[in-house]
Amino acid sequence: MEIEIRRAEVADAEAGAWCHLSCWREAYAELVDPERLLEKTSDIERRVERWASAIGDGVLRWIALDPDPAAPVQDRVIGFSSPGPARDDDAPTPLELYAIYVRAKWWGSGLGDRLLDVAIGKEAASLWLLEGNQRAKAFYRRHGFVEDGARVDEPFFGVPEIRMVRPAE
Repeated sequence: MEIEIRRAEVADAEAGAWCHLSCWREAYAELVDPERLLEKTSDIERRVERWASAIGDGVLRWIALDPDPAAPVQDRVIGFSSPGPARDDDAPTPLELYAIYVRAKWWGSGLGDRLLDVAIGKEAASLWLLEGNQRAKAFYRRHGFVEDGARVDEPFFGVPEIRMVRPAE
């Protein structure tokens, strides 16, 4: 079965929030202090509210749906991406990729490529990622992104982030 990717609606907030928290747990297990990661990924109600609010406010989120129609809500969304206007004062591009995540079960399936394509296509874009996230760096490099030297201490997870930029293709 083909994995459907579509624009998220407010009704998708709970499934999207579960995907978001699960992806953080899976992708950041080796990068973030375990206690801090548990603390930051345990408040599903708050994450659902944030998803619903963002979607209601017009934030674009693309979601990938589990092809199994019987998947529980925790597994219904298996990946997502979210682009928008760049937020940095020194933004190197007008477009920023705010997020792209895929559940670990689907890593290597090409789903990340599809979510990136629907989010930003071939446009120039920038993004931030955890500095130690080698898997993500490799993914973005395959798609033409390079580190631009910008680095910040990310307060949510307490680890450094770096910026990567891709010119228009």
